[in-house]
Amino acid sequence: MSSSFSHSKDQLRIRKSISDSSPTSSTATTKSLRHERLSRLNSSGTSDVSNDTSTNHAESYFLRRENRLSARKKAEEETANNDYKKMYEKALATNQRLKSRLEISKQELAMIQDQLQRAQKGKPGDCGSSMLEAEKKVKEELKMENQRLKDENGALIRVITKLSK
Repeated sequence: MSSSFSHSKDQLRIRKSISDSSPTSSTATTKSLRHERLSRLNSSGTSDVSNDTSTNHAESYFLRRENRLSARKKAEEETANNDYKKMYEKALATNQRLKSRLEISKQELAMIQDQLQRAQKGKPGDCGSSMLEAEKKVKEELKMENQRLKDENGALIRVITKLSK
């Protein structure tokens, strides 16, 4: 009975020390609890062997669990860092590719603007007037052809209406 009383007293003391102390990290708190639990078990003696082995099993379980969690956390951090690195490298490559395409486009634009300026500054007496005359002739020919087709279309409509009566 006195051992259970001292056991509950120890738990109360541990809980109070945990709540009073500032928790810097959960692993430090877990380790201190585990250390106090082990020291309590060692000080109580080996009167209850089955209870002691079950506590050792529990302790080893918690140690394994903590190790797995810390390993998983490290792996996730490394993966996240690698992901950021990959994303950065990918963005950098894309940026370089787009910069080169922009430079090529700027060069093409400059060439086209230069060609346009040369064409606008060209001698209007040489090819400009002859082009205008050729375009006028083509335009007149197209107008005459269009009128002929309109007249032919009207004649065909009249024939069709006479036949349908």
